[in-house]
Amino acid sequence: MCDNSTGDLCEERTLGFINSSFTVETISFSPPIFNFLQFLMILLALVTVLGNALVIVAFIGDKNLRLRSNYFFLNLAISDFLVGAICIPLYIPYALTNRWPFGRGVCKFWLVIDYLSCTASAFNIVLISYDRYQSVYNAVLYRIHQGLTTRATAQMVAVWVLAFLVYGPAIVFWEHVKGRSNFSNGTCKVEFSSQWRFLVCASVLEFLIPILAVAYFNLHIYWSIRARSQWVAALPTSQNSSSSSPEERKATSQLSTVTQADESGLNPVRIHSLTPSSLESKSRFKLLRDRKMAKSLSIILIVFAICWAPYSLFTIIRAASGKEDDDPWYNLAFWLMWLNSSVNPFLYPLCHKHFRKAFLKVLCCRRSTPMPQTQSLSS
Repeated sequence: MCDNSTGDLCEERTLGFINSSFTVETISFSPPIFNFLQFLMILLALVTVLGNALVIVAFIGDKNLRLRSNYFFLNLAISDFLVGAICIPLYIPYALTNRWPFGRGVCKFWLVIDYLSCTASAFNIVLISYDRYQSVYNAVLYRIHQGLTTRATAQMVAVWVLAFLVYGPAIVFWEHVKGRSNFSNGTCKVEFSSQWRFLVCASVLEFLIPILAVAYFNLHIYWSIRARSQWVAALPTSQNSSSSSPEERKATSQLSTVTQADESGLNPVRIHSLTPSSLESKSRFKLLRDRKMAKSLSIILIVFAICWAPYSLFTIIRAASGKEDDDPWYNLAFWLMWLNSSVNPFLYPLCHKHFRKAFLKVLCCRRSTPMPQTQSLSS
């Protein structure tokens, strides 16, 4: 609370955020805390915008990144960019003054964009995990369709459509169907904030199913890597292969032709002509790459669960208990969910060397040189 000596100063700082038609009577933060929170919120918005904008610019400027799998990173960056560019800035004055200053129309717009972008971000994580799963289990078809972007574009659009259907119609039409609004003009909340049954169903679609799907894909990738590790370990080393009999080398080559054509997506004609030593080298290289991918998916799962679980849990508990007043733990969980959009551009694209190179080109204003076709396919 502001005392008499600093009351005018606090009011002046608050009015800088809101329209002149509203007057804030009380403020819950002292000036130092007010300034500190304001700084953290603006910093979070800037990090979210700049990090995801870098991903978008790198994808547009570097033709080497325009593979099907990278389109999903672009879609994730777009959804997270909206969080930093629209959702957080419009919420800052509301969080600091506890009063919505922009009117009912902007409130509806903010709610739709907020729920849409956050849900799309969660669905994009599932799509990325599914794409990595396909690269391991259906490697041959995956490599064939890697340069085809039509299907990837359709999947990107489907993510946004499904994300809107989870909350969008309820946000837009709930009060019209009910015939009245539960909140005054100075409040911006969804009309179904006290409907715990609806929130449970929405949380299942928005959080529970995505996290179970990512865990499923990750688990199956680990099973595949474990089985292939045992197979690669059984391959003869280059030293032993030179001393093995011609019949053993022929049998190993034939077995490798079938197995690797299914798992790595290499051309069976080319693989049949490989020596056991070169085949072993390629197998170990792909196995190492898939292990790194599996670790990145594990990080995806852990970070997504940490950022989303508290908000989903608190939302359902508050709705079931009928609690509508401010709760510092709920507010912390709310910002933690937005933090996921700030972490994503560092968590996903920066795990891939081609994105890192593209980032350096953007930051250093260097032109991109096309990769050879063979290198592009191997990426």
